[in-house]
Amino acid sequence: MSNCKIGIIDYKAGNAPSVLNALKKQNIQAELVSSKAELKKMTALILPGVGSAGATMRSLAELSCKELLCDLVQKEGIPFLGICVGLQILFEHSEEEDTSCLALLPGRVRKFNSSAVRVPQMGWNSVDFTKASPILDGLNPSEYFYFVNSYYAEPADKEIVLATTNYGSNFCSMVQKGNITATQFHLEKSGEVGLKLLQNFAKQGGFTC
Repeated sequence: MSNCKIGIIDYKAGNAPSVLNALKKQNIQAELVSSKAELKKMTALILPGVGSAGATMRSLAELSCKELLCDLVQKEGIPFLGICVGLQILFEHSEEEDTSCLALLPGRVRKFNSSAVRVPQMGWNSVDFTKASPILDGLNPSEYFYFVNSYYAEPADKEIVLATTNYGSNFCSMVQKGNITATQFHLEKSGEVGLKLLQNFAKQGGFTC
């Protein structure tokens, strides 16, 4: 599909340029998008995240993209990938700044217990995949990815959990439901395994990698 294009949602709380560079390394057509008109032209979307859930939601509101993003993902079924905070805001509520999120997935986001582990988690950690999925093609059952997070998701529907990670206790580090995939870890900072997951996502959007 020559007209396929991944849109990386560019908002001031995110790290969209780093994700764009990771895709360019694999010759995958992508561009930064920050308006309704640009979002509508894309065949797949990535929402990266650095910063807080509250700042991310405010930025999406300021761009007037929140409702359209939900419609594209939920009603039109466009392939969607969330990264870090981009995973957390898919749920109904985050403890971070008491934030109401997109509610595309049932569940809540909670803070790590700082009396039990160092917060934030920062560095490489093992990700254990719990089921098979095309997004995981070419990966081992367990791989190391790079994390920077103080919060973690608690999905109400355990069937959407695609991977878990242990940091004091096990938490959900990857979800997938239909056209929605999201990772708590940073793909763009995770070397070859991160690039492989981005490549697999691109294939879901109709790209030939």
